[in-house]
Amino acid sequence: MEHCYECGFDHKSDEAPSAGPAIVQGATVLAQALNDRSADLVTRRDPNVWSPLEYGCHLRDVLLVQRERVLIARREDRPSPPLMGREERVEHDGYSEQDPSDVARQLTDAARMFSNVLSRLGADWERLVVYDELQPPERSLRWVAIDTWHEVHHHLRDVKRQLT
Repeated sequence: MEHCYECGFDHKSDEAPSAGPAIVQGATVLAQALNDRSADLVTRRDPNVWSPLEYGCHLRDVLLVQRERVLIARREDRPSPPLMGREERVEHDGYSEQDPSDVARQLTDAARMFSNVLSRLGADWERLVVYDELQPPERSLRWVAIDTWHEVHHHLRDVKRQLT
């Protein structure tokens, strides 16, 4: 089991079937924050920390990328998908210039799409994806689900910290 000391999240592989609903719930809370017109969603409080809007865009893209990784792992044995390029996306996709209400809608849609894919895994939870940058590189779809849940949990905490 992995533990994130920054946000307190525990990676418990046996909880993977609960990841989908938890991800949808976390994305919904973040979407509500992105729809708050009184909040400053664009300003970075620290030059090295993303703004709430940038975190929303990042999580939307994480959910879409992870969904594709799960789908490819169901079609191929031990696929090694390309890196997400998370840092580059901030600039390349213009995260800070996107409309917060559009991002909120896209985020909740992406969460529902990912949750749907997880709910349909059946006996495929142990299929493997190869992450060349991780050790060990082979990770089960169970791990992908839990790690994605952690992403949502962790970054929702980051956004709440900035908005309070």
